[in-house]
Amino acid sequence: MFNLVLLIHVTTGSTCLVTGLIAMLSKKKKGRHTVSGEVYHWAYVIVFFTALVMSVLHWKESQYLFYIALFSYGLALLGYLSAKRRWRNWLGTHIGCMLGSYIGIITATLVVNVPRIPVLSDLPALFFWFLPTIIGTPLIFRVGKKYGTRRHIKM
Repeated sequence: MFNLVLLIHVTTGSTCLVTGLIAMLSKKKKGRHTVSGEVYHWAYVIVFFTALVMSVLHWKESQYLFYIALFSYGLALLGYLSAKRRWRNWLGTHIGCMLGSYIGIITATLVVNVPRIPVLSDLPALFFWFLPTIIGTPLIFRVGKKYGTRRHIKM
C-alpha cells in the first residue's frame, strides 16, 4: 500500500512543480494561468492527503512530512480560496499563499531527495530546509509589489 501511495504522491507532486511554474510564468488572466492554477491546487490536494497517509504509516522516519503538508497545503488552500472568493485584498493573499505553498513543495522535494544525490548529500540538511524560503521570500515580495499596485486583474 505504501508504494502505491508513494507513486501517487510523486506523480501529483511532480504535477504541482510543473503547473505551479506554468502559473507563475504565465500572464495573470483567464486561460493558461487559471487552468494551471486549478490543476496545481487539485494536485496539491492529493499531495496533501498522500503525505498525511505516508507520514502516519512511517511516523518515526517521516513525521516532518505531516507538518510540511499541513502548513503548505494550508497556504495553497488559502491562496486558492482568495482568488475564488475575491475578498478584500485578495490578490496579496493569493500571491503570497500560492508562492508560499510552492516554496513548501520545493522544500519537501529537496529534503526528501537531496540525501540520495552524491555531492549534495554532503551539504548540511538545514541548508535545503531554508534555501527555498531564502530564495522564494524575496520573489513573493517582488511579485506582490508588481501586482499589488494594480486595482484589477482580469481572471
